[in-house]
Amino acid sequence: MKQLIASFLLALAIMLPVQAQLLTPGATGSTGNQPLDRIVAVVNDDVILQSELGDAVRSVQQQYAGHTEQLPPLNVLQQQVLNRLILMRLQVQKAQDQGITVSSEDVDRAVAGVAQQNKLTPDQLRAAVEHSGASFAAFRQQLADQITVQRLHQSVVQNSVSVTDGEIDNLLNSPTYKTGEVHLAHIQISIPGGADAAAIHAAQAKAEQAIAAIKGGMDFHAAAIRFSDAPDALDGGDLGWRRMDEIPAAFADTVESMKPGDVSAALRGPTGFHILKLIGERKSDRTMVTELHARQILIKPSDLVSEAQAEQQAKDIYNRIVNKHEDFAALAKEYSKDDTTANIGGDMGWFKPDAWGTAIGAQLAQLKDGQVSQPFQSPAGWHIVQRLGTRQSDQTVQLQREQARQAIGNRKAEQVYDDYLRDLRSDAYIKILVPALRGADNQADAGASSQAG
Repeated sequence: MKQLIASFLLALAIMLPVQAQLLTPGATGSTGNQPLDRIVAVVNDDVILQSELGDAVRSVQQQYAGHTEQLPPLNVLQQQVLNRLILMRLQVQKAQDQGITVSSEDVDRAVAGVAQQNKLTPDQLRAAVEHSGASFAAFRQQLADQITVQRLHQSVVQNSVSVTDGEIDNLLNSPTYKTGEVHLAHIQISIPGGADAAAIHAAQAKAEQAIAAIKGGMDFHAAAIRFSDAPDALDGGDLGWRRMDEIPAAFADTVESMKPGDVSAALRGPTGFHILKLIGERKSDRTMVTELHARQILIKPSDLVSEAQAEQQAKDIYNRIVNKHEDFAALAKEYSKDDTTANIGGDMGWFKPDAWGTAIGAQLAQLKDGQVSQPFQSPAGWHIVQRLGTRQSDQTVQLQREQARQAIGNRKAEQVYDDYLRDLRSDAYIKILVPALRGADNQADAGASSQAG
């Protein structure tokens, strides 16, 4: 049970733990034997406490129980976790400034989702969280913060990212366009905006140090935790499965030349140096889908037609089609209230099974070609449908275009939000008060923050 709890508390614990009460001598509720909690970092007008950092670090350690060799030394792990906490704190602050809110109902749905993913009921999830020693109220707050940051991300990219048909055509026609999917992991060594030659050289040296460690036998997963400064560093840099068209063009040729298990050299990108590992690959197949051809008659209740009258009218029309053999198309033109199909005899064209909704799709699935359904109800009203035919359709081209649109959009969104986070951090007041937690990359920032203070 502890391992189960650790697996779904890990991501939450390293996001934004509930702000603890700073304990000071004489504070209400303090005792003579209670240790003082200290501030380890100041983030704008907020603080991160030692207790928060300690809880987050312990969650990571619990997640890697039995695989502690993959974790870096404690001080490096603390630096990684603190950096994640700082970044999450900044995002939540920004979201609150923009008026982004999360309701109790939103959190209830998130709790239900976490429970379902772990094959538990919400009550069982609560019991499991509390059994692990964590506060369920804190767990809910962490979920609320996660939703808050997701909504901030959406608000940042939704008005900044658009994809044109021309961009899709250019991608699909490009000699660099590649199909298939790859499972990648990465290590990112970022370069601050406006970095000088010395900072770039330092980042490159750190990337080469990571490569040397991997060649010396260090697991890539462990190297990502130790060296990477990407948000997914504590996940071992795992990027999951991605289509080749989602990979930046600067890296695609390198990935294509790799075999599963290979690790790339340090690749220079817009934000720094990247080291890639190809974990697996799979080819894309042609996409064949079943399409249906059908027609319908829709009878809608209205101010003049009650629900019962609409149902009876649908039954009467069904009887005229099936028993009196009247023409379906003629009846559709006369009686159907569906604006898109009535004038063409109810013809719905060729479509995927659920394109017209699950209620219609379920009815058509039970019919044979030429059969007419009994009247049935959907939110739109009462329907009569006739299945006219089925076919297998090659959707490869359409799917490729949709995937290309998504790939271009994802690339743009990642770049937009990465730039947003870099600006957010550079514009913030951040002061790490414990020297051992700063790390080499934070020393200059710490000095600048001290001057600002």
